[in-house]
Order: sequence, then C-alpha cells, then structure tokens
Amino acid sequence: MSEEKTPGTASARPGRRTPLVIAAVAIVAALGITAAVGLGGNDDKPSGSGSAVAEVSGGTDSAKAATVLDRPFTKPALVLTDTKGQKYDLRERTKGKPTLIYFGYTHCPDVCPMTMSNIAIARKQLPKADQDKLQVVFVTTDPERDTSTELAKWLPAAGDASFTGLTGDFSAIQAGARQIGIGIDPPKKDENGNVVSMHGAQVIAFSPTTDQGYVLYGEDTSIDDYAKDLPKIIKGENP
Repeated sequence: MSEEKTPGTASARPGRRTPLVIAAVAIVAALGITAAVGLGGNDDKPSGSGSAVAEVSGGTDSAKAATVLDRPFTKPALVLTDTKGQKYDLRERTKGKPTLIYFGYTHCPDVCPMTMSNIAIARKQLPKADQDKLQVVFVTTDPERDTSTELAKWLPAAGDASFTGLTGDFSAIQAGARQIGIGIDPPKKDENGNVVSMHGAQVIAFSPTTDQGYVLYGEDTSIDDYAKDLPKIIKGENP
C-alpha cells in the first residue's frame, strides 16, 4: 500500500495491514511493495475465476514488470460517473476491449501522475489503431474532491485526454477496488489538517478476449515496460 499525501506533508507509517488476498507473499515480493492490498475485513476478498486468491503464474520472470496471474480477477461491476457527468458502466463500456484500470487521486504528489504519464507516453508509441483500442480507466479514491470537472481538467495534463476518469460513491469505489485485490482507505486529515490518502498503486490489465484481469503492474513500472507489453496486452496475450 502506498501512502500518499498532499505536497508538503511528512511521510507517515501505514495505519494497518491485513494479511490476505492477492497472490499472497509472492506478488508483494515480485513488485517490491508493502501491504499494497487487503485493507478492510477478511470477509471482503477479491473475486477471481473460482477462487478468492490470485496466484502468480509459475512461469513469471521476476525481472519483468508484469505479474501474470494464474487466477485472473473478474472486472468489478462498477457504475460510476465520468468526466462528462454521465453514468459509466465499467463492465459494459470496456467489454471486449483491452483495459488498464488504476485507482488513485488527483491531489497525489507523485505516484498517480507518474503512472498516468508513463502509460500515456507508452500508448503514443503504439500504432494509431492500437491506441484507439486501448482503454485506460482512472478511478478516484478521493471522490469528495475529485469531481467530474476536476478529473476532466487533471487527466489530460497528467496522462491523456483519451483516458476515462470516474468518480462516485466512495463505498462503491472501495468495494470495486477490493474485488481486484486493491485496498483503499477513505481520505482523512492528519494532525496538521493535511489530507492523507492510502491506496494500492497497482495497474490491472484486462484481456479483450476474456474481460478478466490477468496482469498486474506495480508503481515502479517504467515507460519502456509498458511500451514493451502493451502490444501483447491489446491482443490478450501474456506479456
């Protein structure tokens, strides 16, 4: 779990950890992240293909940015609001399309804009036809501040105007994130009045052929990593 704060605040220790869900210790080790998932009660487990635990493929190369899951995640049944103020059914609108999903917030000082920028730069290296196929969905973890209008202003600057920004009820967003192994906490103020947001910093790639989330990327994934993998993601192949 990456703990992110608004600029000018000091780093703090994550509040709590829950030892469950996504790929057990293997994914954490592969990505070099700490407690990136599993916030909340043990009864809320991500939904995969017949199992609550996503497993790393036995053939995964630890040197690769991508973690291929043996048991992919089912796409969350999220119906939120897009940057135009219109209802957006995630499953319906991205059905049959290669899709990257990321949960973050616009006041993030580093990881969120860096992730969006890296994906945007890598996407521009694709042929135009493949650029048009790829769906990148940014779901806010701070819906009180991240309105449709704010997302519409932030996404083109941080990433690309083609990216989809979604906001809505926090509890629905939190539940949807948890379904794909990403833990998020409600934004809160610290003793200095600064807003603190904790959320998993993974990008989940969904296949256009199965609509399952079968590849996971950590916050250290580079532009080159995405540029190398996106052509395969778009075809539904393992990177």
